[in-house]
Formats: sequence, C-alpha cells, structure tokens
Amino acid sequence: MINQRNSVIWHKTNGLLRYILAHLATQIFPLYIVNEYPKSGGSWVGEMLSGALGVPFPRNRLPILKSSIIHGHYFNSWNMNNVVLVWRDGRDLTVSQYYHYLFKNEIGNKVLVDSTRKILKFNDYDNIRENMPKFIKYTFAERRLPRFSWSDFVEAWYASNDAVHVKYEDLLSDASNELVRIVKELSGHDLLFNNANEIVEKYSFEKLSGRKQGQENNFKFLRKGIAGDWKNYFNKEARELFDFYAGAQLVKLGYEKDQSWV
Repeated sequence: MINQRNSVIWHKTNGLLRYILAHLATQIFPLYIVNEYPKSGGSWVGEMLSGALGVPFPRNRLPILKSSIIHGHYFNSWNMNNVVLVWRDGRDLTVSQYYHYLFKNEIGNKVLVDSTRKILKFNDYDNIRENMPKFIKYTFAERRLPRFSWSDFVEAWYASNDAVHVKYEDLLSDASNELVRIVKELSGHDLLFNNANEIVEKYSFEKLSGRKQGQENNFKFLRKGIAGDWKNYFNKEARELFDFYAGAQLVKLGYEKDQSWV
C-alpha cells in the first residue's frame, strides 16, 4: 500500500526510498526536490510547484518512479539537482514543530507524537511559554528527528548557489511572483502570472484549511499560517536559548541584523 500508514516501518521505508531517489535518480528522469528543515513550508511549495510544472507530488505516499516532486529534509547535497530550498524564521519554525511533535493532527503524526511525549513529559503540554525552553534544548541539543538542528541545516545549505532559495515569509507576502521566479530559475520555463495566481489561490491557507489566515487550530497540520508568531510563545529564557543555539544563523539568513533581539 502506497498511502501513509501510522507505523515506524512505513515511515522508515518512505524516508529511505525518497533519499535514494533524491540522491541517485536525478540523472534518470527529472526530479524536483523541495528541501527544508521540518515545518518551513515545504509541503506548500511542493503543492504549488506540482501545479506549476505539471508533475505529481506524491505527498504522504511512497514516492513514484517517474518525474515528480520529492519533498524531504536532506542535510547532504551530494548528487542532488533541481533543488528548491525553503527557509523560515527558525523561531516560528520551532513553535510549529512544538505543535507537530506534541499534538496529533490529521496528517498522521501519531508515531512522532507518541515517541516525543515519552521523552518530553510536560505537566501541561498546552503551557507552551513554560515548556518552550526545554523544547528548544531538545531540538537543538538532542537532535533526534531529524538528526541535525535548524542551525546545522542553515550552515549546510545557506550558501548553496546551485539551489533556488525561497523564504516562507516572502511567499506569505507575494506567493504569485515568488512562484513565477522559482519556476523560471528551476526549469527555465516562464509561468504566466495569471496561472501562478490560480495555483496560489488553489493551495492557499484559506482554501486548504477552511479558515482565515491567522485563525488557529492546534490540531491541524495547517495550524495558523502566519509569520512572527514566535513572539507569543518565547519567554526571556527561550529567547536567550535560541540566541545561544542559532542566533548567528538568524543573522545569516537575514532575519535579524544582530543579536540584540534577545
């Protein structure tokens, strides 16, 4: 069965097959690789690229052996072509990770939530401001899933000249123009702006979630769809810890001019 199942074996098989295709099959048939640190908006980019390029995006399914979108979280760039790197403010990303790692949603993250809750035994999982410092330590110091931190991922990829770079925040402000640019840089093809608008509308937060952007549902994969939400969840300790682990990477990606935000 190719559809996603809530089992460790399925997830490991899916990850291995995608890894092999991303690194070894790009010379056999065209693959377009959307690479991100988890919860950066890569699924959204994959959906829009699928519509723009006219190739399948086997999301939450085992990959297919033909030209398609491959979405993953790859640290090693060896032998990878046609890569789109999706960036997001690491602080917002960490808040989204908290919900995805600790609250079950419709995408099928039960295995992840069960395993994370066995490690992070919070008294009240809803008390995010109190729990956030410990969660930041968990994601940066323990590096269980994935086995590298956001700051590691930034250092590995931010200077890559062979990939197309896009920020989640830029997509929020002007997705149509960003999609036109990505398609041109990735494939050399010109995507008409009107077609880009139609694709963006089809895969908008409002269309897919049934909620207005910013209207929160903590038990959905598409939780809130905004930028800057970290300010609602980071207390002083969380700010200082994030600065310790990844302040330099925020500066490198242009999210902060210096470390003064703490």
